[in-house]
Amino acid sequence: MIDRLDEMRSRTACVGALFLVAALMSTAGRAQTRTESSAPASQTKLSVHWEELTGPDFVKAIQKSQGACLLPIGILEKHGPHLPIGSDLLNARYTALHAAEKEYAVVFPEYYFGQIAEARHEPGTVSYSRELQLAILQATTDEMGRNGCKKILIINGHGGNNHLLPYFVQTQLDKPHDYVVYLFDQRTPATGGPKKKTTNDQHAGESETSKLMIVRPDLVHADRAKDESGADQNRQKLPEGVYTGIWWYARFPDHYAGDGSAASHELGEYQMNWWVDSVSKVLAAIKVDDVTLKLQQEFYQKTSHPLGTPQ
Repeated sequence: MIDRLDEMRSRTACVGALFLVAALMSTAGRAQTRTESSAPASQTKLSVHWEELTGPDFVKAIQKSQGACLLPIGILEKHGPHLPIGSDLLNARYTALHAAEKEYAVVFPEYYFGQIAEARHEPGTVSYSRELQLAILQATTDEMGRNGCKKILIINGHGGNNHLLPYFVQTQLDKPHDYVVYLFDQRTPATGGPKKKTTNDQHAGESETSKLMIVRPDLVHADRAKDESGADQNRQKLPEGVYTGIWWYARFPDHYAGDGSAASHELGEYQMNWWVDSVSKVLAAIKVDDVTLKLQQEFYQKTSHPLGTPQ
């Protein structure tokens, strides 16, 4: 009888031990799963932010992007009475970062060294000399190129750069570069989307305010949009086709052109989605562009011996 009791106790102990081992293995498995699922994102996904990458990850990022890098450019200027001074910077970076998530590219940090002389009378404006604007932009693209960005796409978020940036891109033919600078200067679709309520829709107006409602709604003060007038004051009477540097101030001295109170979330969502999608498509196109750099190199070679160019 005692032997049978000992045998039963032994069997019970063995079964208990098996259950304990199984439980420990299950717990260990769950712990491993939690550890793997909670692994830092940096171990599985490369950031698109230049400044967030480690040195080794930056090398991987350039390889993954096929040398395609984005340089979103904004400005620091007044945007009516209701939008933040950095509106153009915020919008351009939002677009670049979201486009790079769709079509991988490395995005350069905040850049606001553009042309904004026409707003120097307004608080918060940071306006650099023309010499510095071109010098720092050239130095920036040179440094980007030196770090493996052989296809640099500038995303312009500021209307005041509409003359500066094409000129800069054109001057890349002045001397040889082993990289190409591309410029995408469109910010708003020509057609489509929710119907707009205003016709004068320029600076801090319906579209720009709508975009900020998507990008940084916490910085939009819609209740202040009527505090100033964004109407064209048309104070300069000159023949059509005559250009002067004071033209913008003559028309919109308060640096407000439009009516931000007409903005809507729907319009902003449509326009921002269009902008992001457009940039991602441009990125895809320049990644497979194997012609532009070859043509640049051919051009550079011919410029050193112009008399040898067939006539």
